Amino acid sequence: MLDDRKLDVLRAIVQDYVATHEPVGSKALAERHNLKVSPATIRNDMAALEEEGYITQPHTSAGRVPTDKGYRLFVDRLAGIKPLSTPERRAIQLFLDGAVDLDDVVGRTVRLLAQLTHQVAVVQYPSLTRSTIRHVELLTLAPTRIMLVLITNTGRVEQRVMDAPAPIGENLLADLRARINGKVVGKRFADVALLVQDLGESFTAEERPIVTTVLATLLDTLVEQQEERVVLAGTANLTRFGTDFPMTIRPVLEALEEHVVLLRLLGEATEPAMVVRIGHENMHEGLASTSVVSVGYGSGDEALAKLGVLGPTRMDYPGTMGAVRAVARYVGQILAES
Repeated sequence: MLDDRKLDVLRAIVQDYVATHEPVGSKALAERHNLKVSPATIRNDMAALEEEGYITQPHTSAGRVPTDKGYRLFVDRLAGIKPLSTPERRAIQLFLDGAVDLDDVVGRTVRLLAQLTHQVAVVQYPSLTRSTIRHVELLTLAPTRIMLVLITNTGRVEQRVMDAPAPIGENLLADLRARINGKVVGKRFADVALLVQDLGESFTAEERPIVTTVLATLLDTLVEQQEERVVLAGTANLTRFGTDFPMTIRPVLEALEEHVVLLRLLGEATEPAMVVRIGHENMHEGLASTSVVSVGYGSGDEALAKLGVLGPTRMDYPGTMGAVRAVARYVGQILAES
């Protein structure tokens, strides 16, 4: 267990290395930070930190740099989340408040995160399985062609077009629309199948084939088909940190092209807790030189999806964590009010 003085030295090393990208020596620490000990004591503390694997010496200079283990201790024990300034919070709110629909919300969010953190931003669309139904609309496109429009509480819109087995009149369409909405509005997707299973029995034998077709399309729409959608922005930001990647940036870029990898980066969207994965904690080999900060967004205690950023392990963790948390909070508020 490190004592408070060594923790202060580690904090100073992380802060200076993140700021300068230069190995940090004891003399620089004594000059830049009020550690209240001599350079000799700092050297001894640095030797102890190196022996325990929290810092390392990249080459023959006297300077040290943090290891993944050192960054992990910094995040877990030392890093408070840096609050955004009032102008920054106001700018976030104004930018996101201008969104006109869910696609616009997600698009604005991912661009905003990339701009705020100067990292790669990743945003997952709200999950269908954790959403509730706001409205089901049925529209006639032709005598036997119907469009079903499903709108969720998060503003997500799913559309399906179907061919009915017989022409459908407006009265039947209106009646079916009203009965479906009466059953499913405000309900979770997982509950819908049970709620509508007997709906067809209240219609005539002539109407039942049409009703069955509509209900089958509705249930098919609820299935997680393109559920796990993610978008990213700011990939060009990685070029600012070219020397942070030991060999080449190519493995990072290749990993970011894989949809499954992006989902794993964010983790399971089951709770709003913030997660920070550093270096080799990332399962994908190509991301061993990166860190990921992610958090769930939504309303209440349950996350509808996740958002986050990816960058080099030499990351401003307090500032990045503050920006990610602030954006997630505003997105959750927008979805709750939509």
